[in-house]
Amino acid sequence: MKKRFLGKSGLAVSAIGLGCMGMSEFYGRHEDDDSIKTIHRALDLGIDFLDTADMYGIGRNETLIGRAIGDRRDRVVLATKFGNVRGGDGAFLGVNGKPEYVRAACEASLRRLGVEVIDLYYQHRVDPDTPIEETVGAMAELVREGKVRFLGLSEAAPATLRRAHKVHRIAALQTEYSLWSREPEDEILPVCRELGIGFVAYSPIGRGFLSGKIRKVEDLEPDDRRRIFPRFQGENFRRNLDLVNRIEQIAARKRCRPSQMALAWLMTRGETIVPIPGTTRISHLEENVAAAEIELSAEELAAIDAMAPRDVATGLRYPEAHMKALNR
Repeated sequence: MKKRFLGKSGLAVSAIGLGCMGMSEFYGRHEDDDSIKTIHRALDLGIDFLDTADMYGIGRNETLIGRAIGDRRDRVVLATKFGNVRGGDGAFLGVNGKPEYVRAACEASLRRLGVEVIDLYYQHRVDPDTPIEETVGAMAELVREGKVRFLGLSEAAPATLRRAHKVHRIAALQTEYSLWSREPEDEILPVCRELGIGFVAYSPIGRGFLSGKIRKVEDLEPDDRRRIFPRFQGENFRRNLDLVNRIEQIAARKRCRPSQMALAWLMTRGETIVPIPGTTRISHLEENVAAAEIELSAEELAAIDAMAPRDVATGLRYPEAHMKALNR
C-alpha cells in the first residue's frame, strides 16, 4: 500500500484508510469478531489508517478498535473524534467544544481504545457556542501533554479552518467527498492546499450507493440509518441510480467495479487526499485496496467529470436537520 502525507503536517498514512463506524452502528447488522478479522486483514494489506469516533456505538466502536489493535498498536495510525454528544440511550444531545469537555472526552477515548496516545484527534462537528480558538487551544494542550499527536477538524467551514490553524497546525480536515458529493472542490480543498492541510474523505463510495450493490431501498436492513437519508428515498433514489448506471458503464470498460472506479477517481484529486471507505466485509475491503492500483487516463477522467458534475446527486446528503451542523 502506498503512503500519503496529510498536508504538510508530516503525518504519513496509507493511501486508503478504513472507516470503522459501520462496525458498531448505523448500517445494519454487525459482528465484532468479523469486524476484528476485517481490521486485521486491512493491516496485513498495508492499510494502517483507522478511523473511529466516541459517538459510534456510544463508545463501543472505540472499544472494538482497542481490542483489534491491542497487540499491534505500532502498526496503526489511529484517528478518533469528539464533540457529538449522545446519551446512554443513543439520543443526540448536541455538540460540545468547551475546553473542559475536550479533555474529558480525550481521556475517555484513551481508556476505551486502551492506548496512551491518539495519533489524530478530530473535533467531529464545530460547536457554534464555543469559539474555535478555545476548542483548538484545549486540543493543543493535549498535544503538548503527549496524549495526542496531530489535530483535525470535521465538516468545518473554510473561515473556521483558517481560525483554527492559527491556534495550532491542523493536520487534516475530514469531510464527505465523492462522485456525488463534490462540494469540497469549491472552497474547502483550495483552502486545505493553501494551508498545507490534508483532506480525509469519508463516504467516498456514497455510503455504498456508488458500489452498484444497492438497487432498491429494501436492499438495506430495516434498521439501516441510510433509509432516512434523502438520497436513498423515493424519486431521489431512482434518479441517483442513473448516476450509478453511468459509473458502471465506465467501470465495465476499465474492467473494475464501480466502487473501485469511484475510489480511483477520488485519489486523482490530490496527493494529500485520503479516502476512508468503511466496510465490515473482507471481500469489500480487498476490492477497495485494489482500487489504489487503478490508473485513469485523461480521457477517462474527462468522461467521469462529464458524467458526475457538481450537484449531480438528487437530494441532500443528510436529513435537513443534520445539515445545519455542516460547514460551520
